[in-house]
Amino acid sequence: MSHGRDIKIISGNSNIAFAESVCQNIGLRICNTNVTTFSDGEISVSLFESVRGSDVFILQSTCNPVNDNLMELLIMVDACKRASASRITVVIPYFGYARQDRKAKSRDPISAKLVANLITSAGADRVLTMDLHAAQIQGFFDIPVDNLLGSPLFADYYMKTFGNNLSEMVVVSPDVGSVARSRAFAMKMGLNLAIVDKRREKANQAEVMNIIGNVEGKKIILFDDMVDTAGSLCEAANALLKVAGAKEVYACASHGVLSGLAIERINNSPITEVVFTDTIPAHSSNSSNKIKYLTAAPLFAEAIKRIFEEVPLSTLFR
Repeated sequence: MSHGRDIKIISGNSNIAFAESVCQNIGLRICNTNVTTFSDGEISVSLFESVRGSDVFILQSTCNPVNDNLMELLIMVDACKRASASRITVVIPYFGYARQDRKAKSRDPISAKLVANLITSAGADRVLTMDLHAAQIQGFFDIPVDNLLGSPLFADYYMKTFGNNLSEMVVVSPDVGSVARSRAFAMKMGLNLAIVDKRREKANQAEVMNIIGNVEGKKIILFDDMVDTAGSLCEAANALLKVAGAKEVYACASHGVLSGLAIERINNSPITEVVFTDTIPAHSSNSSNKIKYLTAAPLFAEAIKRIFEEVPLSTLFR
């Protein structure tokens, strides 16, 4: 067997509630571990049960605090490797540093590749994640990578929410970089696609230029992989309503990073509702009546079971 004799699921501190939900869907419990920090800030990992010969899945989103969560993940992988785990799969619902996937200017690092090297060197055998910011990051790893899609979750949600009124809706990509994923989502929903053409003057600031496609009198679904400061999202919503004549704007993204003034911008924007998955935990400081969360735990639970049973994951992408 290429995998271990049983499944062991270990969770870091980044999203314990999500890990517990995944375990409930599988019918298991989280392994008895302790991930803490020493007084000087160094991370300590203790495994209180054997993982020898087991198929270990380590759940850890590398969200804020990114570096602490990443270091936790690496140390947990090393601990399992030295404890003779049969195979180690790192489950990273949200992959931090994914936006640093290329050299945008001279002397830039490619941090996503560095993180991939660190995870592989630590001893991981495969990676399970969802909606990488750039799909080509899968090629940064020298081990198998399964990149799940959040679009089926949003498609089901909007089909149930709007029912027979989908014909008056249009999927909109908030920028050119998200056109491919937005087109796939629009095809899944059977809707037309429009694109927001924008020019980014500097990091975390964007100026909307024009709208490609007809959205006049339509309800809009802005579709993206993540929302960080929400500047681009809110600017796009304003342009769609004030310039292009859209009727109403909804938004969805797999990862709600929500840093800086994101919540304030969303609350002050004309967006009716923003939907995220729970790959990044919702904190009380990031609460808003406009924000709703869908759980991706059943999707990850099914993927984990299929990896353990050596069953293809291709059906999860349909």
